[in-house]
Amino acid sequence: MIKSIITVVGKDSVGIIAKVCTYLSEDNINILDISQTIVNGYFNMMMIADVSNASNSFESIAEELEKLGDEIGCIIKIQREDIFNSMHRI
Repeated sequence: MIKSIITVVGKDSVGIIAKVCTYLSEDNINILDISQTIVNGYFNMMMIADVSNASNSFESIAEELEKLGDEIGCIIKIQREDIFNSMHRI
């Protein structure tokens, strides 16, 4: 299993979760855990996803998610779990 962390941040609007999940499903990326909240009109979501069976390369997924974010008015980032953990270690 190759875990990655996906973050989505932006102004809240209808369909953000649906569009991100649809992209992931179409690329054969499995969502393992998801958390989302809305604070004062701002949407924030964090997902843990398994990219081991993804149809595209990690770099391609990152680019496509960034494009999707531009389309829906959000910032979408993906990081490999090991890099995410290293960056947030005390």
